[in-house]
Amino acid sequence: MNKITLTEVVSRGLKMTKENRASMLGIGPMSKMLIKAGILLAKEKDFPLMFIASRNQVDSKELGGGYVCNWDQKAFSDAIKNIADETGFKGMYYLCRDHGGPWQRDKERKEHLSEKDAMELGKQSYIADLENGFDLLHIDPTKDPYIVGKAIDVNVVLRRTVELIEYVEKERLVRGLPEISYEVGTEETNGGLTSVESYEFFIQELMKELDKKNLPHPCFIVGQTGTLTRLTENIGHFNAEASRELSAVAEKYGVGLKEHNGDYQDEGILLGHPALGITAMNVAPEYGTVETRAYLKLVELEEMLYREKVISKKSNLKNCIRREAVTSRRWEKWMTDDTVSKTTEELLQNEEIISIITDISGHYTFNNEIVKKEIENLFENLSEAGINAEKYVIYKLKESLDKYVECFNLPGYTSRLLSMK
Repeated sequence: MNKITLTEVVSRGLKMTKENRASMLGIGPMSKMLIKAGILLAKEKDFPLMFIASRNQVDSKELGGGYVCNWDQKAFSDAIKNIADETGFKGMYYLCRDHGGPWQRDKERKEHLSEKDAMELGKQSYIADLENGFDLLHIDPTKDPYIVGKAIDVNVVLRRTVELIEYVEKERLVRGLPEISYEVGTEETNGGLTSVESYEFFIQELMKELDKKNLPHPCFIVGQTGTLTRLTENIGHFNAEASRELSAVAEKYGVGLKEHNGDYQDEGILLGHPALGITAMNVAPEYGTVETRAYLKLVELEEMLYREKVISKKSNLKNCIRREAVTSRRWEKWMTDDTVSKTTEELLQNEEIISIITDISGHYTFNNEIVKKEIENLFENLSEAGINAEKYVIYKLKESLDKYVECFNLPGYTSRLLSMK
């Protein structure tokens, strides 16, 4: 199948009739299992895939690698291609960098790197993205450890954004690589794009600066629609009026409104996304929770079958994944109370907190050797009873993905896009 750029995807989508429009889904690649589920569903329902990897999830080995399968950009790209080949998927998929740029790795913020050093590392990461076939780069220079509790000056955001796009374009041309697409802006309130007025001002000024340097316009500009993910719910308040106004502003400049933090929203709200003009939305932690819950459900089954002597042994996955999740401390950014102030030893004495932490951050442990081994043991034990455990996990992930696919009018979207001239 001929693959068109995401810039062209957005352009064609904006020209569609209301009945044919869709909101695209950005899938945080929380695991290899999720990627496989996404590809299988896209094969069944004919929609383009966007896999959106943060720098913490996937990055070059020199910068610390990523927690998802310890993938760098090449391994990430190769894994998706291999799964597509194995499943016979011939449709369109896009490798996307989510929140690329300075200070976007947790380690870089904790170390309070200077702006110069942080920008250099952000650029280094983008080069690895370029060289490994990424289709979309999110330029997000708003994570700044020196500015806490207030909005970054929009002129600083503009300056850094233009500098990064200019650098990437120069390096792309030097390497003779094909055109790529860009996403700019952030859902974070410290990014400053929290009102329709500031959103349009940012777009106007950005386009002006990009045009001066003959640089490409972005295809997505992130806007704040009111969403905010914490624990396993969206504690924000989706604002339909703001979403409609933001999308109208974006469309006026030929770009698409991108929504982040879309996890756990009500299906009624999701159904309204195409009608409100939201071009795309990102979902990530929800899928990690779905997969974690699937493993724990299989553990319950394993324990029952072991008690009934249907299988001869059982894994230690439940205890293992719970302990690893707590000790990782990766859950801290998702919590809403004073749990982060407690020591790991204190937390491991509290059954309720252990369960909550595992639910929201079990996926951070999937690549830990001890957890991987126990998942293998679980699958092997259940196979003794004729149960295909992987098939069940894939089913639960596809079920979660399909909610968005159906609500966003995505079935058949690839064919609709390619039929347009």
